[in-house]
Amino acid sequence: MGGPLQDVKVLEFGGIGPAPFAGGYLADFGADVVRVDRPGPDRPMTAPPEFDFYNRNKRSIALDLKSEEGRETARRLATEADIVIEGYRPGVMERLGLGPDVLLGANPRLVFARMTGWGQSGPLADAVGHDINYAAITGALHATGYPDRPPTPALNLVADIGGGAMYLVSGVLMALHHARNTGKGQVIDVAMVDGVCHMMSAFQAMTQGGMWSGRRHDNSVDGGSPDYGVYVAKDGLYIAVGAMERQFYAGLLELLELDPQALPDRADRANWPGLRALFAERFASRTRNEWLARAEGREICFSAVLSIAEAWDDPHLRARGTFEEFAGRLHPAPAPRLSETPGELVRPTPPVDADREAILADWRIRGA
Repeated sequence: MGGPLQDVKVLEFGGIGPAPFAGGYLADFGADVVRVDRPGPDRPMTAPPEFDFYNRNKRSIALDLKSEEGRETARRLATEADIVIEGYRPGVMERLGLGPDVLLGANPRLVFARMTGWGQSGPLADAVGHDINYAAITGALHATGYPDRPPTPALNLVADIGGGAMYLVSGVLMALHHARNTGKGQVIDVAMVDGVCHMMSAFQAMTQGGMWSGRRHDNSVDGGSPDYGVYVAKDGLYIAVGAMERQFYAGLLELLELDPQALPDRADRANWPGLRALFAERFASRTRNEWLARAEGREICFSAVLSIAEAWDDPHLRARGTFEEFAGRLHPAPAPRLSETPGELVRPTPPVDADREAILADWRIRGA
């Protein structure tokens, strides 16, 4: 594989969710990502290979980490790696004899990334959890949804991918840069709760400044403001509006054929419910496609709310090649777009242990 990370070797200990997403992200840009799978025909709790997009562009070797032979092979692979990614509970790698003290002792330049929800320390470090739990403790879940209903999970994007995988990727690349300059690796404690809290910086600041009410659907970007939210068209389909700035709001009122002089001031929150109801009534008078046609060319921050399947056929996304036919499936293309060293799709997700011999040869592991 080519790409900006083609000289980077990553040893990823198999798991689900954010760790394999992060490894796949690095693999899309050329890193040689070797995934350590459990022996057996299938990866536990993951999709069949043709639908397992997180593990594309990787290679697989199966190791029984409960056996000394398997652990020794893992240790030898780690001596050749630049980065190790693991997503087990705190202490598991140490009990396997694969903890950072052991692996960095043999490979001082190694970047050892640990992905967990709660982090390596703290009262909840050993607790189980999923994205919804990590989002819950950070305030992100409480802020999402409607005031008369329970908070709404935003898929598993907030903690797993946003606060977890993407922070792991940025962390390992920073640590790798340091290691290559100094010869000194380090351990990265990637806690999804830390990442989500960091992503929530603006809302924490607004809360302290009295600009965020703490009530759902009652604020500037949570659907409370009439100029930023989702409306239902005549055909039951949805329109998303983000007309926050003055000029975009003026364009929205013009689209809806509303006289700004006859409307209450949107700067007063007390007027928001009435304005939302008025806008909702207007949007319900035409179909989604009719609104899109009327809005074309206007600067409003206005778009259709598409389903996943509809997004595949969106003209803009098709023109950009945002989705790519690969290995018989439609994949999201690597992102972001690098002008000189773009990411690419090269290998579909391999079956478990499909690449054992090639990995051992390429990574100079003999007798395993």
